[in-house]
Amino acid sequence: MTESMLTGTSSPAAGAGALLSLLRDGRARTRAELVELTGLARSTVSLRLDALLSRRWVVPADDVISSGGRPATAFAFNKSARIVLAADLGATHARLAVTDLAATMLAEQEVEMPIARGPEAVLTWLVDAFRELLTECDRRLADVCGVGVGLPGPVEHDTGKPVNPPIMPGWDGFPVPDWLSARLGVPVLVDNDVNMMALGEYWAGRSGAEHLIYVKIGTGIGCGIISGRSLHRGAQGAAGDIGHIRVPSSEENLVCRCGNVGCLEAVAGGAALAARLHAAGHETADSRDVVRLVRAGNTEAIQLVRQAGREVGVVLASIVNFFNPAVILIGGDLAGAGEHLLAGLREVIYSRSLPLATQHLSIRVSELGDRAGVVGAAVMMIEHMLSPEAVDQALSA
Repeated sequence: MTESMLTGTSSPAAGAGALLSLLRDGRARTRAELVELTGLARSTVSLRLDALLSRRWVVPADDVISSGGRPATAFAFNKSARIVLAADLGATHARLAVTDLAATMLAEQEVEMPIARGPEAVLTWLVDAFRELLTECDRRLADVCGVGVGLPGPVEHDTGKPVNPPIMPGWDGFPVPDWLSARLGVPVLVDNDVNMMALGEYWAGRSGAEHLIYVKIGTGIGCGIISGRSLHRGAQGAAGDIGHIRVPSSEENLVCRCGNVGCLEAVAGGAALAARLHAAGHETADSRDVVRLVRAGNTEAIQLVRQAGREVGVVLASIVNFFNPAVILIGGDLAGAGEHLLAGLREVIYSRSLPLATQHLSIRVSELGDRAGVVGAAVMMIEHMLSPEAVDQALSA
C-alpha cells in the first residue's frame, strides 16, 4: 500500500478505496485497528469509513470487539453490496455465473453454444441468459456492477475486441464490450479465456504459487501466465498464445486454422485428435469425444492423447526454462484424460528442462476445472471495480 493511496486529499473521502482494499481480506477491524494499520488520524479514517458505509461497501460486523470497556464496533467488507455477471465462452460451450464481490457463485449455468454462430447471435443469447440467472438468484440488473467475459481467441486488451480469432468467424474487431454494455447498462471487460482461467486459479489460491502457468488443451491450445501475482498479458494482450508455435513432429505439415503449418494446435489440439480418430472409424466430433474414448480404454485414443501431451511438453519445456514457474496447471476438455495426458507432458518437460527449473515444479490438472474461466472473468471485473482508484472516483461522483 503506497502512502499516496492512503493520504489523498482531493476530497474528504479520497483514499477510501485504499481503506477498502485493507478490509477486503475478510477480516473485520475496528477504527482503532485501521488507524494503527494506516498511520492516519482517527478523523481521517472515520471520514473514509463513513464514505464506504454510505455505499454499503463496508458494514458493521456482526460481532464487536471488546477490551473490557464499551465494545468497539468492527467493520467488514460487504461482499453482497453488488453482484457481477461472468461468462466463459468456449469454442463449443459456455459457462455463465452470477457472483458476489468475493467471486462466490450465486447462480451458474453451462450450455452448448458454438462460438461460430457469430457475435450478435451468441451475445444476444448471453444477455437473455444473464437475465434468467438474475431471476434465478432473486437479484436485479440494478444490483450488477459489471460484466466480465472470456473469449476463445486473441483479444486486444485495451479495447476488448477479438483480433483475427482463428475459431471465431465473424468476430474479428467486433466491439464486444460496447455491444454488451449498451444492452446491460454496466461496464464490460473482455479478455482471452485462458487468461481468465489462469486468473481464476490464482484467485482461488489452491496452488499457493505466485508464478504459475495455466494451459488449456481443448479444441485449441493456449496458456495464461501469472507472474509475481499479476496476470501477464503482454504489450497488446497476445501473451501465452502457444497454440500457434510450430513444433517438430511427424505431423508438422498439417495446416492449422490460422493458415500456417505445423502449429501445436494443429498437431495436438482436441479438434485435431478428434479428426484423426474419426478418420480411423470412431465417432469423435470434438475433444470430449476423445476423452470419452480414453476413459473407455480405447488404445488408439490413449496413444494419441499421450503423444499430444509430449507435443505440448516440447513447447512447455522451453517456457519452463525461460519463465521458471512453480506450477503448471492443465485445463480444457482434454484435461479429462487425466494421467494419460499428464504422463506425456511430464515425460518431456522433466527431460528437456533445466534441473533447477524443475526441482520443485508441480504439473497437475486444474483445481477449479470447468469453473476456472468464469471465476476469472468475475475476478477481472471485481478487481477493476474495486481498485482504490475506481472506488475513490465512484465516491466523488
